[in-house]
Amino acid sequence: MSRAVYAAAAIAIALTACNKQPSHSNGSVTNEASNAAPGNEAMSNTAAPAGNIDAAFVTEAMKADNGEVALGTLAQQKGSSSAVKDLGKMLATDHAAHKRQVAAVAQSANIPVTNDLKEEAKDEQAKLQALSGAAFDKEFARATVEAHKKDIAKFEQQAKSGDRQTAAMASKTLPTLRKHLKAAEALER
Repeated sequence: MSRAVYAAAAIAIALTACNKQPSHSNGSVTNEASNAAPGNEAMSNTAAPAGNIDAAFVTEAMKADNGEVALGTLAQQKGSSSAVKDLGKMLATDHAAHKRQVAAVAQSANIPVTNDLKEEAKDEQAKLQALSGAAFDKEFARATVEAHKKDIAKFEQQAKSGDRQTAAMASKTLPTLRKHLKAAEALER
């Protein structure tokens, strides 16, 4: 295993240790990454060689994170309720932190880092841009629930049958995805 792979993993671990911060009792998150941010836990220090990492999963995870950051930022700007704005902030913060972790894995495996969004996220972003008020809030909550249910299913599958590094990353990410789903489902009610 190359020293570069070990160095990338060590840097990722060091960065996550610096970003730990408790969330507030109302569920909002401060400007830094929350304790529950996906990937804020130390990643496995046994990095897999580039050929053993599921590049498709890593790329899709980056695209999903990019989409959640974009939609979370939009919710902070356009949400009509503080609960929607808070969820938007949590999504943007947690998924930005996770993207940094996934990007570190990608770079260590020579997988291109992407800033693209999934097509579903692009479509949802366009849909939300056209809405305001309660209609925006309702659609944002619905879309967040739908996206997180899909992501949880993919991450559960990766945790069970992925390569060692992405399986560990997926397992560590699942609690945060479930937290996001629960918060979004509460807004749907």
